[in-house]
Amino acid sequence: MLLLGTQAIGWVPVAEQKSVGMILVAFVFPLELVATVIAFLARDTLGATTLGLFTTSWLALGWGEIASPPGAKSVATGIYLFGFATVVLLLAVMSTLGKPFFSVLLGVSTARMVLAGYYQVGGSRIWDHVAGGVGIGLCVVALYGGTALALEDARRRELLPLFRRGAADQAFQGYEAQLARLETEPGVRQQL
Repeated sequence: MLLLGTQAIGWVPVAEQKSVGMILVAFVFPLELVATVIAFLARDTLGATTLGLFTTSWLALGWGEIASPPGAKSVATGIYLFGFATVVLLLAVMSTLGKPFFSVLLGVSTARMVLAGYYQVGGSRIWDHVAGGVGIGLCVVALYGGTALALEDARRRELLPLFRRGAADQAFQGYEAQLARLETEPGVRQQL
């Protein structure tokens, strides 16, 4: 997102568009794919679904950066961003039940996609600049979240608030709360 944001506001020259695409495809996509698999194995269905959608989004956007002429707009990319923003907004709403921090992260991501999508379908350059600024802001929010999760993992307790609720909060209360609902989990119960 840092690359897309800085590219949109002009800090990354247009001539380096293919380099941005290559980094998205070669670096971001594979790492997020691994995170997606781990989230599915950890039975975090909402997290895994969200990561999976973003994984393929990085691949699609990177490929578009590589395949398009430098600085070209794409109505197809704009429509894709609008559709993806709709899905991400729904995921943000669902996240409010247990993981409000991720709702904020996904909400800011939705705003960036809508702004970038509007630029792609014919909006003036200012919309791309605004989308870039929101993208950089999104990076700051994501860095906070990543730092909070890393510190939590290292210290085995919450140091920076992520505002978990419900089952997401119970996951940090010990095994008893999680084991009580084990028999109704997917993969354990007989039918979905």
